[in-house]
Amino acid sequence: MSAAPVWSVDPRTGNPREQVAVEATAEEVDRAVRAAHAVRDALADRTARAAFLRTAAELLADSGEHIIEAADAETALGPARLTGELARTAAQLRAFAEVVDEGAYLDVHIDHEDGSRTPPWPDLRRYKIPLGVVAVYAASNFPLAFSVPGGDTASALAAGCPVVVKAHPDHPATSELCASVLRRAAARTGLPEDVVTLVHGFDAGVELIRHPLVSAAGFTGSVRGGRALFDAAAARPAPIPFHGELGSLNPVVVTGAAAAERAGEIGAGLGGSMTLGVGQFCTKPGFVLVPEGAAGDQLVKTLTETVSSTGSGVLLDHRMRDAFVAGVRERAALPDVDAPVTPGAGGEHTVSAGFLTVPAARLTGQGPHDALLEECFGPVAVIARYSSVDEIAAVLARLPGNLTATLQTATEEADPDAARLLAALTPLAGRILVNGWPTGVAVAPAQHHGGPYPATTSTSTSVGATAIERWLRPVTYQSTPEALLPPELREDNPQGLPRRVDGRRA
Repeated sequence: MSAAPVWSVDPRTGNPREQVAVEATAEEVDRAVRAAHAVRDALADRTARAAFLRTAAELLADSGEHIIEAADAETALGPARLTGELARTAAQLRAFAEVVDEGAYLDVHIDHEDGSRTPPWPDLRRYKIPLGVVAVYAASNFPLAFSVPGGDTASALAAGCPVVVKAHPDHPATSELCASVLRRAAARTGLPEDVVTLVHGFDAGVELIRHPLVSAAGFTGSVRGGRALFDAAAARPAPIPFHGELGSLNPVVVTGAAAAERAGEIGAGLGGSMTLGVGQFCTKPGFVLVPEGAAGDQLVKTLTETVSSTGSGVLLDHRMRDAFVAGVRERAALPDVDAPVTPGAGGEHTVSAGFLTVPAARLTGQGPHDALLEECFGPVAVIARYSSVDEIAAVLARLPGNLTATLQTATEEADPDAARLLAALTPLAGRILVNGWPTGVAVAPAQHHGGPYPATTSTSTSVGATAIERWLRPVTYQSTPEALLPPELREDNPQGLPRRVDGRRA
């Protein structure tokens, strides 16, 4: 049987553009993983790794015109959005080069022998080493920043781990272009090209997570697909870490004082955030608690005006479009659910933005309205109208884990409900915002892009400097002669690494 072709498809029409590859067989996945495993020692040199990451950023920028053209043709995200995403992707690579240069991620600790302690201390030296080959599953909605050259790949390479990427079927041509850039960057800096390899196909993704030489995996996608891979990673004879970003409702609470103070501003901001990128951001605010009464009514009125002025858009593929249309239809049919702006099919290949409203009391106990507490991927949000802070707390207690949670509070004077509500939101998410909107994730050392399940399957972040920690494990050397120690742990610190010696920062 011949291998299945991999087609690049135009989401604006649903028509195939070109065949760009064939799906990898089990044998081809095995060869790709073994090739990556064979070159892992080449990444041991921190200087070479940092140079590789910077060169990859440079070559991505140089190839930007072709990459953006291919990505727009396959995703319909538009040149402006993709130009920004390419800049972000290059910035991530440069940021991880700086992380590698600094060396703090190695977390070096040295405790000298001390017989006066009870019990006595031997000489102990601890740092972190790379796990090995990392499988990266590319995201649909970010063909660059969360795909082949994205944060999972950049952080894994920075840690010293070779990467095998499973391309997303929504942008295979873009994936091929980006993989070729990364491999070219490796060759230009004296590293083997196989530090990054690419495979296509659903079955290839399953084979990849099961391969005995794969040591960890990173995933961004649906709850269903991510959970299947997570379970497969745990079911292996030797289970491996699976860092998956699966889904998020990203709740927002608008206090009564905030609505009274700036209902129009909040309504307009919400409309812009929930429709950004046709609602295809993992941080889209999808569930908003708004007070009953005149101020809340004004917020909904402004939201109606904002969303009504938003044109129809193209989702990443027709499967997602069909799921969005069916999902909003199911939710809109529930008792006491209204649609001030009806979301759904905007045309044969497009969708229209909208939102639904429901009394918050409908969501305080289990029932058919639970569907409103699940992510619906696309330009739609649920507005739950509450009558009291106690009702807010009852609804929040039923929400799953999220990437973000937002509190809109009064700015001109003290808000009596702010502290209580912020405390109620904090257990729900990895990033808590006050008087902002969650779309947009800064690539910064203090960033956390993760959260309780199903937002992610681990406590780690996939954005920011500490994303590198996912691909490392600590090792301690005890009473080891200097000549046998890794350079990072030697007494004279030849690499000038930041470290803690006898409990103090050195």
